[in-house]
Amino acid sequence: MMTYWCERAWLPDGVACAVRLEVAGGAIRSVTPDSPRAGTVLTGLALPGFANAHSHAFHRVLRGRTQGERGTFWTWRERVYAVADRLDPDSYHRLARGVFAEMVLAGYTSVGEFHYLHHAPGGKPYADPNAMGHALVAAAAEAGIRLTLLDTCYLAGGFGRALGEQQARFGDVDAEAWARRVESFAPRGEHVRVGAAVHSVRAVPADQLPVLAKWTGPLHVHLSEQCAENVECLRHHDRTPAALLAETGVLGERTVAVHATHLTTDDIGLLATTGTRACFCPTTERDLGDGIGPARGLADAGVGLCLGSDSHAVIDPFAEAAALELDDRLAAEERGRFTMRELLSAATAHDALGWSEVGVLAPGAAADLVVVDLGSVRTAGIEPDGVLFGATAADVTDVLVGGRWIVRDRAHRLIAEPAQVLAKEIGALWP
Repeated sequence: MMTYWCERAWLPDGVACAVRLEVAGGAIRSVTPDSPRAGTVLTGLALPGFANAHSHAFHRVLRGRTQGERGTFWTWRERVYAVADRLDPDSYHRLARGVFAEMVLAGYTSVGEFHYLHHAPGGKPYADPNAMGHALVAAAAEAGIRLTLLDTCYLAGGFGRALGEQQARFGDVDAEAWARRVESFAPRGEHVRVGAAVHSVRAVPADQLPVLAKWTGPLHVHLSEQCAENVECLRHHDRTPAALLAETGVLGERTVAVHATHLTTDDIGLLATTGTRACFCPTTERDLGDGIGPARGLADAGVGLCLGSDSHAVIDPFAEAAALELDDRLAAEERGRFTMRELLSAATAHDALGWSEVGVLAPGAAADLVVVDLGSVRTAGIEPDGVLFGATAADVTDVLVGGRWIVRDRAHRLIAEPAQVLAKEIGALWP
């Protein structure tokens, strides 16, 4: 049994002082506020570990490299494809371990990796058809983060279009072939769970969607990120993407609709009645000019919200949580769109990734916690429950994942110099 004494801790009922946490077997056994100082002392504010519900690890390579000229989402996507074409299992493993280490340093303890980089360039399977998935699993283990590998079905280059040359490595022959490959994927480690994803209604033909709908674990899907997707879907199917997903059985309580930016009122109703969640990725949506999704409208309809860093234009859970509120303020021209508790709930929604035991400082929960410095130049003088608006990832001092310290005193204990790892691997991927 390990005992931790937190100067302050954000418990289910709010921020409490002098909180003693007793941890054994990777789980929290007891939580006692107003306790005498004992055990390992954690100054600052202890929070539950954050959940990164939507990640494309290889997109991290584009940070700071797509801002120099005007362009669109679609021209940005071409640069994504160019980078993807240069990765193999070894280089992907090295890159991903640096990206996942950056996440843990920022306070994330679980990540949902929306994984569609399956085969070799040109689409030829590796000797192990899940080699790229295994590379991600190994990278997550080395970085000390929980991983839900969302193996993504990607079959078409658009409505009625075959995969392009640079998309060939994403695809399987059809949804049944995708399912057989995923069923053969048996990664080792308590830190990993396998989920599934529909890349989008653009990339998975309607007649293939029912195969994905049979998936019983976490199922994620890009939904209505761009207006162009809605226009094309209406042209080809005479219904919105959300309506198409509902008709084919993809929406449901295990499903997370990623972005959900351009929804109709009926679309919001479909997500609510099916129990589908929505994952917002504010820093990426802002970076790509996607638009501002109806976050408050979804929440008011009963749709659960979660957050992701997606393309990793920024890896900072505080930035994502604050932006959920701030972007909605801009759209509504009104303050106070979400409570602090709602924002923390969205930022710690590990159950959207299949980790229902993670995300709260309470007896029986997994022993994940993030310690935030309340005395930095950013956080000095703030009220502790305003930390999501005052702190940044740079204020995270310590991170415990499943009862194991992964970050102590702002240093990653498993990967030396993650910044150098990232610089080396990203540099090698640009000609």
